[in-house]
Amino acid sequence: MSEKFSRRDFLKLAGVGAATTAVLTGCGPASRYVKREPYMQMPEYNYNGQSTYYATTCRECAAGCGLVVRTSQGRAIKTEGNPNNPLNLGKTCARGQATLHGLYNPDRVTDPLKRNSRGGESTQVMDWESAIQVVADVFKNNKPEEIAFLMGMAPDHLFDLATDLANATGINAPVRFGALSMFESRATLSKAAKNLFGEASLPFFDVGGAQVVFSFGANFLETWLSPVSYMRGFAGLRDGQTKKRGSLVQFESRMSSTGGKADEWIPLRPGSEALVALAIGRLVSELRDGPMPRAFSSVDPLEAASKSGIKLETLERLAGMFANSSGALAIPGGAALGQSNGLAVAESVLALNAMSDNFGKPGGVYFSALAPNQTEYQGPASAKEMRELVQKMYDGKIKVLFVHGVNPLFELPTSLEFGGASKYVSQIISFATFPDETAREADYVFPDHHGLESWGYQRVATGSAQPVLSGAQPVVSPYYNTRATADVLITAAQLAGGKFAQALPFKDEVEFLQSKVTSLMSEADGSISAPDILTFMAYFQQHGGYWKLSDARGIPNAADVLNRSFSAQEAEFAGEGEFFFVPFVSPTLAEAGANKPWLQELPDPTTTVMWNTWVEMNPVTAHELGIENDDVVKIVSEAGELEAAVYVYPAIRPDTIAIPFGQGHTAFGRYAEKRGVNPVDLLGQHFNEAGDLAFAGMKVKVEKTGKKKPLSRLESLMGVYGIGLGEE
Repeated sequence: MSEKFSRRDFLKLAGVGAATTAVLTGCGPASRYVKREPYMQMPEYNYNGQSTYYATTCRECAAGCGLVVRTSQGRAIKTEGNPNNPLNLGKTCARGQATLHGLYNPDRVTDPLKRNSRGGESTQVMDWESAIQVVADVFKNNKPEEIAFLMGMAPDHLFDLATDLANATGINAPVRFGALSMFESRATLSKAAKNLFGEASLPFFDVGGAQVVFSFGANFLETWLSPVSYMRGFAGLRDGQTKKRGSLVQFESRMSSTGGKADEWIPLRPGSEALVALAIGRLVSELRDGPMPRAFSSVDPLEAASKSGIKLETLERLAGMFANSSGALAIPGGAALGQSNGLAVAESVLALNAMSDNFGKPGGVYFSALAPNQTEYQGPASAKEMRELVQKMYDGKIKVLFVHGVNPLFELPTSLEFGGASKYVSQIISFATFPDETAREADYVFPDHHGLESWGYQRVATGSAQPVLSGAQPVVSPYYNTRATADVLITAAQLAGGKFAQALPFKDEVEFLQSKVTSLMSEADGSISAPDILTFMAYFQQHGGYWKLSDARGIPNAADVLNRSFSAQEAEFAGEGEFFFVPFVSPTLAEAGANKPWLQELPDPTTTVMWNTWVEMNPVTAHELGIENDDVVKIVSEAGELEAAVYVYPAIRPDTIAIPFGQGHTAFGRYAEKRGVNPVDLLGQHFNEAGDLAFAGMKVKVEKTGKKKPLSRLESLMGVYGIGLGEE
């Protein structure tokens, strides 16, 4: 088939009947020749008020949810979930709904820039030919081992391109990282799976098929792994597999949104999660009056009750609930894994599932399905692996660092010293879409398109029983003088010549994408098929990707789980403070949402606070310290200190304080800069056994400052606390 399409050919490939639920008028390579921009003169067959819909992939996190974007006269005006994508089935979270605020953000980087000095505001606008030559010179003038890529945690086509380039030239293998993966402790989950089942994969928890769910720290309804998918699973839990409403019990020291929706919230002492999980396992075994498994034999439930702060009667009742359910499921995640004993917690909670014999069964534990063009699970880098990259930078082994899709100067704790190490890197090139903290320290900023202006694909790491490769396509023409990073690298490699040109022998990004999905054309059980690659690509974009039609989740080999011995050792905490410190991810802002005013205005689901950072403190603690709402306190850890206003929060343990992660930007645009504080600045260099950051393994001091800062919140003090009620 010829690559040049007539208008009739394009409509034949890309058009979908308007009678469908969502008109997915996607397109393949033909779209290179299709204008998607605001119309000054209305093209043929376009009418005022007539909308066009495009299928693409949400880029606001690494989950890979499918989107359908409504456009009118060349402008994107609304996003919704793609009902055909098996991951999210038409649903989206708040960040997905707000992606247009990124597309139309007035603070986007509009042109390639050369910075006159790192950290300075003075820049020079470059043309793209000169910018690409800079990248080509990097390839030609540096040893391959002196070049490194630091990328976002999404396993997408750009990561594949950088990997192919590295494999062919000797460049360092690209490193994927994101603050969300740090707070999710993905490395801990996959390491626990390796230890228990012999396979380093990401577990899949079938919440929708369960009848009773015990969650140890996993905030799966807000920010954990694939929240939209888990929200759908939670709806299935509530509907019940036998038309009987399923139950959720949440174990955590600070009530999350998941805890708020649970039937029972258990505020256990931080660091005791492994002990509690094993104690419940022992009690379940005793209730069944069978032989005591080795996994739980050494645990004393009375000791577990004492150390966790949970009454023994409560543990016995919960064990009865778990034992008497034909579909009980236990999930480890969040702050429970972000401690010195996080791996032991993950293993202990996973072992509890053996008492339900639910491995590879509905309502149980699986291995997540691998994406269609993936042979093994590849997780993002742990915080310890990031520290190793920082050390290579300090040692002068990295001369040039490319950064894309991640903002380490904001997302990494200051104690990991990325900022200090960057001074030893001769050249930093950022492909940032927005002027974030890392872009400000870069020598060059070569802005990528926004996600809604881009081609690509993204592997779905978890959340779907079917293997999913979510597809992305431009729904509008680029608004600014930006360029796809893949095109920059491909063109630069051709200019550099030699092994670089051989590594990326493509005309452009679309041709590279074709090369990566060609093998899917001949696979059985696929959602689409086509006789040639151009037609296949048209269908791929039209439907929003490619997925298998059958369940491809793996079944863990759990034969020996109950015969293992597990550690019930409590976590160790760094610092000399009297309060456990729990940073948690803002469900709306997370690592890159603060530059969107709609998300800033959206109330936090548990406190209703907006536009700022707050310190959650139990009323008993606040009373003892003489602290009231809106009082500014100083939080001091071994690694740093910060000041923020207090929100007196009843749903947190008296020995614990919590701060949301998402604010505290020093760059990133007018809506984000100088707003709130960043709690990762309090975190030290402490890791769990799997290399994940022990972000919940700190103890801090609280000091009064005598200052006040009223917090913006949706609810009034009268409505929440009854303050002023009955007063004249």
